[in-house]
Amino acid sequence: MLALGVVLGSVLNFPIHRPFSSKNNPKNKLNRLLEFIDSEYVDKVNSDSIVDLTVTNILAQLDPHSVYLPSSLQSDEAESMKGDFVGIGINFYMYKDSVAVIKSLENGPSQKAGIKSGDRILYADKVKLFGRKLPSDSLFSKLRGEQGSEVELTVFRRSENKKFKIKLRRDVVPIVSVDAALMLNQTTGYLKINRFAESTYDEFQHGMTKLRNAGMKNFIIDLRDNGGGYVETAVKIADELLVNKKLIVFTKNKRNEIQKSIATDVGDFEEGKVFILINENSASASEILAGAIQDNDRGIIVGRRSFGKGLVQQEMDFDDGSAVRLTIARYYTPTGRSIQKPYVKGNDKAYANDFYQRFQNGELYEKDSIKIADSLQFKTPKGKTVYGGGGIVPDVFVPLEGKKGEGSLTYVMEQSGFVGQFVFEQLDQYRSNFKGLSFEKFLVEMNRNEMYYTNFQNYLLRNGIEINLSKNKPLVKRYLSAEFARQLFDEQKYYEIVLKQDPMIQAVLNRKS
Repeated sequence: MLALGVVLGSVLNFPIHRPFSSKNNPKNKLNRLLEFIDSEYVDKVNSDSIVDLTVTNILAQLDPHSVYLPSSLQSDEAESMKGDFVGIGINFYMYKDSVAVIKSLENGPSQKAGIKSGDRILYADKVKLFGRKLPSDSLFSKLRGEQGSEVELTVFRRSENKKFKIKLRRDVVPIVSVDAALMLNQTTGYLKINRFAESTYDEFQHGMTKLRNAGMKNFIIDLRDNGGGYVETAVKIADELLVNKKLIVFTKNKRNEIQKSIATDVGDFEEGKVFILINENSASASEILAGAIQDNDRGIIVGRRSFGKGLVQQEMDFDDGSAVRLTIARYYTPTGRSIQKPYVKGNDKAYANDFYQRFQNGELYEKDSIKIADSLQFKTPKGKTVYGGGGIVPDVFVPLEGKKGEGSLTYVMEQSGFVGQFVFEQLDQYRSNFKGLSFEKFLVEMNRNEMYYTNFQNYLLRNGIEINLSKNKPLVKRYLSAEFARQLFDEQKYYEIVLKQDPMIQAVLNRKS
C-alpha cells in the first residue's frame, strides 16, 4: 500500500505541502501565500501585480484615504507637490494623435526657442510622437529629462504650413499653485490657491505682498476645487492671518496623543477683513485653513459645504518607488470639531459619489437642505454656531451657478475639460481672427461675436452632451471668453473675466459694502 501511494503520488503530480500552522504569526500568512503562488501556481503570474492588488484591497478596508500609490502615480504626485519639474515648458493636448501646443510657458525653454501656440511636435530627437497612441508616462519621458540635457524637436507650424527643427535645453519648469493674485477694486484683493504644495507658501506671500502694496484692505482667498495637500503649508498661511497664540488645528492619534499648531507673532495680514471661498470640492488642507479662520472669528466663509476630509495621512515609501498613504490621526478645528464626513469601510463608491447625493437632495441650491445633527454644533469664542460631522458649513451660502436642476452645465463649463478642448480647436481654426488684438479689443470682440457660443453648442451635441445652453447664455459666454483669454494671454486674464459675474465674489462685495 505504501509503494502504491508513492506511485500514485508521482503520477498525479500533487504537490506535497504542509498546512499553515495555527501557531504561525498571522502577519506571515501573506508572505507565505505569495511565495506559494510564485513557486507552485500552475500558470505564470506577475507577482508584482498580485502584491499591488493585495495591498490596495487591504487598505480599502480601512478608510477612503488610506491608499496605495504605484510607482508611476507616486512620481507624478511627488512632482506636482514639489512645485516644479524639468522639461521643455509647454501646455499641450493630444489632438488627433498629435502633440499640439496650447501655450509655451513664460520664460521656459520652448518659449525661448520660439515654439508657438498651435505648433505640433512631431519628433523628440528621433522618437516619433504623432500617429500613435503613446501612454502619458511614455510621452512625458520623451519631453522631460535631466536639467540642461538637450533635445531636438521636429515641429510642424500649421499657420505657416512648414516643418522645421529646433534644439533646446531642458530646464526647471514651475508648477504654480497660486493661479491668480489681482485687485477686484481699490481695496479688495483676490488670491486663488489650487493646491497646497511645497512652493505654495512662497507663492502666497508673493501674491499677498503684491496685493497689500496695491492697497488691499479686504482679502478674498479662493479655495474652491482645492483638494488639499500639505497640512504644514495650510498652517503657515493661516499663521499669516491669525494673531499670536491662536490655535490653528490639532490632531489626535490612536494613542490619544494630541499635537497642536499655534499661530506665532509673525503675520502680514492680521487685521484686514478676510473672506474664504469654498465649495463641495474644497478638502483637507483647504478645510484646515477655512476652519481656523471660521473658528477664531477671523473672517467669513462663503460658498457651499466643503468636502469633509478630516483624516491625516503619513506616507511610507517602498524601494520600487511606490508608496502607501496610511491614515494615522484625525484633525480637529480650533473649536474641537471633526469635519470628516461619514464613511462605510470598504464602500469607497458611495463616499466618492457624495457630490451627486448633494446635488440630488438639493443641498447645492438651498442651504436648508444641508443635514447637520444638533449634537455636532460648536460655538466660536464670539458665540457663532459652527458645525462638525461633514465639511465646513459656510457662514454665507451661495448656490451652484446656473438654473436649478442644470448642475451638469456648471460641471461642463468648469471641470470637464470640454471648454478647454473646444477653445483650442477654435483657435486652431480661427487664430488669425485674434492676431494683434489687445486684451481690451479682445473683450469687445468676444462680447460682440456669437459664433463661438453657437459652435460650442454644436460641439457638445457632437460629443453626445445634450444641454440647452440658451437658459444660461451669459454664464456660457463668460466661461468661453475666459478660456479664450487663458490660451491667448495668461491665467490672470482668465480670472479677470470669470470673476466679474461670479456669485461668490458678488456675495463678498455686497456684504462688505
